[in-house]
Amino acid sequence: MYAFMHSLLYSLVTMPERRPFVRLPTDVYPVNYGLCLKPDLIDFTFEGKLEAAVEVRQGTNQIVMNCADIDIITASFAPEGGEEINATGFNYQNEDEKVTLSFPSALQKGLGTLKIDFVGELNDKMKGFYRSKYATPSGEIRYAAVTQFEATDARRAFPCWDEPAIKATFDITLIVPKDRVALSNMNVIDRKPYPEDDSLVEVKFATTPIMSTYLVAIVIGEYDFVEGQTSDGVTVRVYTPVGKAEQGKFALEVATKTLPFYKDYFSVPYPLPKIDLIAIADFAAGAMENWGLVTYRETALLIDPKNSCASSRQWVALVVGHELAHQWFGNLVTMEWWTHLWLNEGFASWIEYLCVDHCFPEYDIWTQFVSADYTRALDLDALDNSHPIEVNVGHPSEVDEIFDAISYSKGASVIRMLHNYIGDEDFRKGMNAYLLKFQHKNASTEDLWDCLEQASGKPIAAVMNSWTKQMGFPIIVVDQEQVWWFPLRHSRINVCMIGEDCPSWMIPISICTSEDPSCSKIKVLLDQPESAVTIPNLGPDKWVKINPGTIGFYRIQYSSAMLESLLPGIRDLTLLPVDRLGLQNDLFSLSRAGMISTVEVLKLMEAFENEPNYTVWSDLSCNLGVLSSLLSYTDFHEEIQEFIRNLFTPIGLKLGWDSKPGEGHLDALLRGLVLGKLGKAGHKATLDEARRRFKQHVEGKQILPADLRSPVYLTVLKHGDSSTLDTMLKLHKQADMQEEKNRIERVLGAISAPELIQRVLTFALSDEVRPQDTVSVIGGVAGSSKQGRKAAWKFVKDNWEELHNRYQGGFLISRLIKLTVDGFAIDKMAAEVKSFFESHHAPAAERTVQQCCENILLNAAWLKRDAEDIHQYLVQRKVPPV
Repeated sequence: MYAFMHSLLYSLVTMPERRPFVRLPTDVYPVNYGLCLKPDLIDFTFEGKLEAAVEVRQGTNQIVMNCADIDIITASFAPEGGEEINATGFNYQNEDEKVTLSFPSALQKGLGTLKIDFVGELNDKMKGFYRSKYATPSGEIRYAAVTQFEATDARRAFPCWDEPAIKATFDITLIVPKDRVALSNMNVIDRKPYPEDDSLVEVKFATTPIMSTYLVAIVIGEYDFVEGQTSDGVTVRVYTPVGKAEQGKFALEVATKTLPFYKDYFSVPYPLPKIDLIAIADFAAGAMENWGLVTYRETALLIDPKNSCASSRQWVALVVGHELAHQWFGNLVTMEWWTHLWLNEGFASWIEYLCVDHCFPEYDIWTQFVSADYTRALDLDALDNSHPIEVNVGHPSEVDEIFDAISYSKGASVIRMLHNYIGDEDFRKGMNAYLLKFQHKNASTEDLWDCLEQASGKPIAAVMNSWTKQMGFPIIVVDQEQVWWFPLRHSRINVCMIGEDCPSWMIPISICTSEDPSCSKIKVLLDQPESAVTIPNLGPDKWVKINPGTIGFYRIQYSSAMLESLLPGIRDLTLLPVDRLGLQNDLFSLSRAGMISTVEVLKLMEAFENEPNYTVWSDLSCNLGVLSSLLSYTDFHEEIQEFIRNLFTPIGLKLGWDSKPGEGHLDALLRGLVLGKLGKAGHKATLDEARRRFKQHVEGKQILPADLRSPVYLTVLKHGDSSTLDTMLKLHKQADMQEEKNRIERVLGAISAPELIQRVLTFALSDEVRPQDTVSVIGGVAGSSKQGRKAAWKFVKDNWEELHNRYQGGFLISRLIKLTVDGFAIDKMAAEVKSFFESHHAPAAERTVQQCCENILLNAAWLKRDAEDIHQYLVQRKVPPV
């Protein structure tokens, strides 16, 4: 059963017992880390020397620090002006990733220097200080040494106080081969030959501002770069693989526009002299906001003017916007503890859209936010196994679990709602006060609420606590009645939250009418379970829409009459695109919860035949994909394919295959979406044309434009054979650009024959696929068909040891599990998944496993409840009226 149906999701998540956890003692505190690292790029080891200025705040004979996968060789402490004392023991607590250095006598209060010599391994796990494989232009395989420290992996590179609130300055020195580029957070201040080996150089960087350990970054490798300056003199460089500097120009353009935008928005200048953005070959996340040296997957930074599609450009713009926002919000002011992670990520996930809207207004990016973030967060938050935005985090192993759609997308959605409630001017005023008050320090969620409350005079903490400290969201049930107050007719809107004993939210509610769909006629703060709002002088022929702009984080269930009155607003496009999208998405979600019949949604979808907007089609397409996947467990899967073909054919014909003069970014996205949907659903004319164009592309006669490659590849594979797969794998091998490799990897799973599905799964774990991309190949197989899902699940179970070893403790393991099993719709599969993970522990994915099991049961219940009605409706549609 879909959880928000009765309980509105206030039931607590039942999680396994948490491991006891104690934060580091604060009797010894770092002031400055003098850190020298010397990596060996052949043997994959590194030597390190730490010389840390520390303050002993309380006499003690031991120092407790974080340390993982590092061997300490010697350690000593010298009080200021006193004699050096050697540590007599190193006691590693591996489970807690700590080391205790013991000294023969108590260290006295005051300043001193802690020296540690240590060695470690350049691992292949994409965390800590690790090695990243790349090929030189001539094809030789080499390795770069790079870092990824968030959340708790700085301790794998050097012993440290690895907690966000324990800030210090850093003086970093790197000893590296002289033909390699060496980068860190700050600018280089000295570079000289290394006396012991003339093939090496010693590179020294300027002192950083006071900062958290998770933001320290180091990269050593071979790169080209493009350089620019912002309007206020900050040097920006984008580092690319050798020979691909041209592909850094788009990100450079975005970054040089973005830094001044944020400086102006926050009224606080960017605090470092430079910022580098660098593409890393093997990289688990999308990007990481290290202060002054932001690391990216290649696909999140590099754009080839000829071979990159519109969606890639948009993705790069958003990711650059997100990471640069963190330079202020996260880096300058940092969360006090991981409990407040959502504030970092939710805020950056909201403001990245504000920034892209400023740089590229033609992207209509705020409508895309609703489809990409807002509805995704609502879907996850509708589960019993969701969690509040703000989660008490203890042990480091719990941190990875909350890098999810709740922290990012729900966080962004409630900040968007808050921004709308406060208004831009007061929001900016509050943000400026917050950044100035807490710069170079740490803050909690409550600190931000205080600043925004003072700036706006509104009850921010009271309103927002109801959204961040409890999980779930309200469903607003809306009814309308006509009332006469002489001499005019008015409309009374009755609004109530449903659910017994439901939690209370303070809900900013806006209402618009057909008289002015783009303007809120009434705004109220709903703090009671029900309320009535009167709209004066509104006749019975006018429609009323709650939540214009789809900004409030809740679902709406309209009365049948109100819903009926809104349908013309969809057909004649008087409802704004974002509201057409929101209406459809709410209805789809309510049908999955069993609150309305899925047939009602299919009827609504048919009202979208005149729809011109890319994002509205994208959301429709996504929901039809969910329905198609569900109905693959019936014997009438072909009927839903026919429904999809019928719905998408008119827009497909209108768009055609080739771009027309005057078209822009959104037209390119829409064409790719529609042709891919028609091709996958077996639309004959689309399939024939895709095959023709694919043949010409492969033969080199007519290269496919980048925007058509995904839909064409998908279509020919879905209806292809072993020679199609051979050709596609050949294209993959030949591709010089990671974007093209990823494009092919994501669609390989569309192949239908069981033996070819096995080939794709085997390919996923081969050296041909970068480790972070294996997940999307397996996910592509699972998402393409019922057979694919079954095969992918078996493959994951059979190869669990290798996969878990590769991704353990990171969010990629959660992603792998979700992509593989989330689409099952048979009750017994939930039990099978649960049972497998009870005997194969994946601590970082515990919550994901529970969410997947819940989703499987919800899918099965949905199918039992609605399958027959859907079948009847799809059959009746085909019968011509008498």
